[in-house]
Amino acid sequence: MQRQWTFRTATSEYVVSLLADDSGLVLDHWGLPIPGGVPAWSEPQRFPQYRLHSDVAPLEYATGGSRQTAFSELLVDRGDSLMGATWVAEHAGVRFEQEAGSLSVPFADETGELRLTLSFVATPATDVVRRWMTLENLSADRTIELPRAFSAGWALPVGQRSRVHYLAGAWAQEFQPQQIDLSFGTFSIGSRQGVTSLAFSPVVAVESAVIGREGEAYGVALEWSGSWRLQVESSIVGDRMRVSCGIDDDTTTVVLLPGELFESPAALGVWSSFGVEGVSQAWQHYQRDALARSLDAAHRPVVYNSWMATEFDVRFDHQLRLARRARKLGVETFVVDDGWFVGRTSDRAGLGDWTPDPAKFPGGIGELADAVIAEGMEFGIWIEPEAVNPDSDLYRLHPEWVYRAGTRPLVFVRNQLVLDLGRPEVCDWVMQTLRSLLRSAPISYLKWDMNRPISDGGRPGDVHGRQWSLQHTRGYYDILRMLRAEFPHVTLEACAAGGGRIDNAVLALADVVWPSDETGPRDRLAIQHGYLSAYPAYAMSSWVTDDPGLRDRRATSLEFRFVVAMAGVLGIGADLLDWAEDRMGRAAELIVLYKSIRNVIHRGRSIRHGSPSDLTYSIEYATTNVSDPICVLVYDSDRDRVSDREQVRVRPTQLAESRRYRLRGTDIVVSAAEARSVGIVVPFGLAIDADVLILDPID
Repeated sequence: MQRQWTFRTATSEYVVSLLADDSGLVLDHWGLPIPGGVPAWSEPQRFPQYRLHSDVAPLEYATGGSRQTAFSELLVDRGDSLMGATWVAEHAGVRFEQEAGSLSVPFADETGELRLTLSFVATPATDVVRRWMTLENLSADRTIELPRAFSAGWALPVGQRSRVHYLAGAWAQEFQPQQIDLSFGTFSIGSRQGVTSLAFSPVVAVESAVIGREGEAYGVALEWSGSWRLQVESSIVGDRMRVSCGIDDDTTTVVLLPGELFESPAALGVWSSFGVEGVSQAWQHYQRDALARSLDAAHRPVVYNSWMATEFDVRFDHQLRLARRARKLGVETFVVDDGWFVGRTSDRAGLGDWTPDPAKFPGGIGELADAVIAEGMEFGIWIEPEAVNPDSDLYRLHPEWVYRAGTRPLVFVRNQLVLDLGRPEVCDWVMQTLRSLLRSAPISYLKWDMNRPISDGGRPGDVHGRQWSLQHTRGYYDILRMLRAEFPHVTLEACAAGGGRIDNAVLALADVVWPSDETGPRDRLAIQHGYLSAYPAYAMSSWVTDDPGLRDRRATSLEFRFVVAMAGVLGIGADLLDWAEDRMGRAAELIVLYKSIRNVIHRGRSIRHGSPSDLTYSIEYATTNVSDPICVLVYDSDRDRVSDREQVRVRPTQLAESRRYRLRGTDIVVSAAEARSVGIVVPFGLAIDADVLILDPID
């Protein structure tokens, strides 16, 4: 009977085994493959006072009742003061598929009322280990509550005192890199907002502090877009840190009626021998190879968005004038933002009534779409399907569809409420609304926005009302899956007041994400720097605008703004009717430059060199095809220093050892060793504060 299972990823080995008494799974090894295998974990000979065996074991999943004093990922309330559960593996139900890299191990509890199944998937295609759990209520008459139902626990062998890296922020300041040295205790981040949140991203990296393994790091992420929590715990016993993650246990209680089953979101883990940067590369590899439906330009075109030029003053003739200017730049898709639908003259009315305003579009939205397509571009539109204004026909018809807490006063943000996607009739209405809109005109780009958190989530009187975040998020996923299945030509951009709903689950269902409403170039560069530590360039929508920024308002060139936006999926958001012809001409040249390197930006590994706060910061892109060029985007913070001709060098690290490269537009030829050690002098031929270096392989 097999008791230990080994998964091989692209560069690592993940080994788990059953405890001797079959009460749980433990982690035996996670790191470099070890020839000949590894022994199963065994209990230490000595335990400190006040510690039990189950509290020390590196369990893959811990349950209150099985664990006595340490943190548990699962809490079970049977309603009769019998709390928790103990488990025994059901060997007959174990399923291990070596080629598929999948394992599922079922456990029965002591009463026979519950079945817990732990599931794993890991293949050599990427370095990600994907884990989740399911819990089934087998009772014929008992309702069981789960005050906590996390997805997984990761017993990282990194030592007791390790550095934890995470992303935190706020509106217009998302994805700011943070770190904490955790000695003893617990560090916790999460969201109670019903969405991933602007405050924290559900991903951490933990550096190893074990002597001889200092260069290693682990990453853990939650594949979830609703309320969540992730915590890192350092115990005074042992050499491991435990990372636990799952749906938020502060606002969510899962209720299992007899016969019901709960499946958790997936938790993702990676290991790298190249530290935190290696963890970033592992995430990007997984996102490119496993999550993206394609990496071609068709689903990430150069976009013009009309919001900053019009706000709510949307008119057919004005939009068409903007579209004609955008076409001169080489824009591929023209997107009409908020303000196109009936009743929408401000943020106080109209949300929910997704019918083109006949006063603004007498010929319907199709007339503008046809005119845009006649100019040689695709047509897109903005929508906020989860939101409703009280001043709307939808709310007047269905006031019961919004989240509310009994008779308490409704909570407004931006003069709007949130529709309850946990109601099947609401999801059906959203799907039908989107179908009607996308069939009414030749629309090939949909920007989905969500401009407020969910407040007073729940459904009083519903036994499952405390699962509102689960239900809302799964309803959102169902709608996105419908869009992809029925309208595969439509590019979906996911937005939530900026970067409020960006995670690996969204990346699997959307083509492009909007990391922030902040478009000031220096502020935006800092946001993108943090974003790229955990998420891919191919999905990172970024606009060129005339906005100076909210914090760092130092002047930049037009070229600097473009090079910031070139780091992902380039878009334009400025009022083009205010741009002089020389500015238009220069912008058109820069879009041609971007299109020439877009394949490398979207398909390549992105490595950040330094920080945006440094005098010189760069981002390097390289694909696995050695015939492709290597691109380095360079940003400088001291225009006077550059204007005095001080040499600035960058040191790209992805040049192939067997080839030499010529810096495009020059006679400069470098090898990989020269690039790493001596560096490449930045000519700043593009602008005084930014440049794009393209290194073409020549032999």
